[in-house]
Amino acid sequence: MLTTIVPCVDLDAMVAFFVDECGARIESISPADAPRDITITLGNASICVRRADRDEPVRLLVSDGTITEGVTRTAPNGTEVEFRNDAPDVVVPAAVPSMSIVRAGSDFGLGRAGMGYRDLLPDRWGGAFIASHILIADGGDVADYVHFHRVRFQMIFCARGWVDVVYEDQGEPFRMHAGDCVLQPPEIRHRVLRSSPGLEVIEIGCPAVHDTLVEHDITLPTGCVDPDREFAGQRFVRHVAADAAVVPYLHDGLAARDLGIGDATNGLAGALVVGAAGPPVGRLLLTHSGEFAFAVVLAGSAVITIDGAGEVGDPGATSRLDARDAIALPPGARWAWSGWTEDFEYLQVTLPDATIRRVWE
Repeated sequence: MLTTIVPCVDLDAMVAFFVDECGARIESISPADAPRDITITLGNASICVRRADRDEPVRLLVSDGTITEGVTRTAPNGTEVEFRNDAPDVVVPAAVPSMSIVRAGSDFGLGRAGMGYRDLLPDRWGGAFIASHILIADGGDVADYVHFHRVRFQMIFCARGWVDVVYEDQGEPFRMHAGDCVLQPPEIRHRVLRSSPGLEVIEIGCPAVHDTLVEHDITLPTGCVDPDREFAGQRFVRHVAADAAVVPYLHDGLAARDLGIGDATNGLAGALVVGAAGPPVGRLLLTHSGEFAFAVVLAGSAVITIDGAGEVGDPGATSRLDARDAIALPPGARWAWSGWTEDFEYLQVTLPDATIRRVWE
């Protein structure tokens, strides 16, 4: 959840306005002896009221079912708070596909709950998709809270280390290890609890910009265990790599394990971990007819040649992809894997499910 900073001269009056008139909750005060920043939550909004030399009003749009739809209230510093009671439909911008390769790097920005974020899809295809490489460098307890997301699709893949998480109606907290994955269906309540030092996860979602809301009323774990419960037509998935079957994939030299996302989303999306099962033999030319295809190398390396389709890519453009390199492939693109190492492995995500196929030349 992004926090909106609201600078003001009279800190006490502002906090009283949010708490007494709007029903906000105080989350933190800093420093305790002479407060300068007071962080509050109001509906789906996180707000930091900050003492300043001058008032700087902002406009806040807040979803909160306790206040009449369309009401606008004005704070002492001039900030306007407009309330809505709806649970708005998820709006996905029209995709603007592009072929991109993002190399591995250490340029992590600071994100929610102290996590480091690195963007694997810089143009986000016009806002339709997001792919993030997330790092928790120090490990230990994570300063997270029970929350949920308004999304069309969202999955989390553990690429390195381990992380303890808990999900609504899915039983006790559990540990994800490298290679494990979860599908987070829309609005399922969840929380990250603790992690190993150097935890790395890959998060892929649609749309790129979506609401993250704090859950104040539901505590986790819940008393109910319901693995078949649907959230907006999707089921929660916990994929455990150690228990998964591996089968040949499109080519004698590759094998794959299905992460179960296709079944749980009724074909909306699909995900595989594909790896080397033998040396490359011949040319493996692939294409896809879906709306989105994305891959990130987990281990080893391979050469990818982009044949292109129309204006997509440069015909014959060849690159070697190494661990944590990522590639996005527009609809109609044609590409070939070759020259992979024995430990080559990559995560592949598509919308819809099972839209990548081999081109027989």
